[in-house]
Amino acid sequence: MIEDAEAIAAAVSSALRDAGYQVQVRPDGRDLEGELTRFRPDLVVLDVMLPGRDGFALLDVIRRTSAAGVVMLTARDGVSDRLRGLDGGADDYVVKPFVLAELVARVSAVLRRLGRTTSTVQIGDLVVDADSAVVLRGGVSVELTATELRLLRYLAAQRGRVVGKTQILTAVWGYEDYDPNLVEVHVSALRRKLEEHGPRLLHTVRGLGYVLRAEDS
Repeated sequence: MIEDAEAIAAAVSSALRDAGYQVQVRPDGRDLEGELTRFRPDLVVLDVMLPGRDGFALLDVIRRTSAAGVVMLTARDGVSDRLRGLDGGADDYVVKPFVLAELVARVSAVLRRLGRTTSTVQIGDLVVDADSAVVLRGGVSVELTATELRLLRYLAAQRGRVVGKTQILTAVWGYEDYDPNLVEVHVSALRRKLEEHGPRLLHTVRGLGYVLRAEDS
């Protein structure tokens, strides 16, 4: 990730690490050529407004020297800027402000299109296909709302790990200062729908948060 705003870089890199990715962050494009050789990233999250060489110049470097996917990240919402990035070889374009869960989903989608990750996660008899937004429990389709699906995708990415309410708020809603009861309401609704088709997978760990795992995991 190349982003000079420390708060944004910290939030995005944390969300990507929570989703299971290895992340390196740089505040500018100095020695980008060397970084591409040393780190060999599968994807670069690239801000446009950077000190020194801007994102468009760095995009050209990436396209000449690497097969990495590129998701451009910027406060510019003009159509001409988006077209310039996409025409220059960017795989996707996200405009600030954004929800972290959306950015992580876009990163995952680009990596899947490039054949570097899979869209399907399985926990016990639960199958979550992020590409097609299909959720199956014991072979039976589970109908979820858009928010419940985002929540399940996040929990599935964290399968086997306990995640707290603040982590969930940040990843799914993009903010930490929502009422934590929001998480409880959506977790309860999601759990109820999943348990219509099988035993409990979404567990509460008292005082810590929630974990998605099969009973025998």
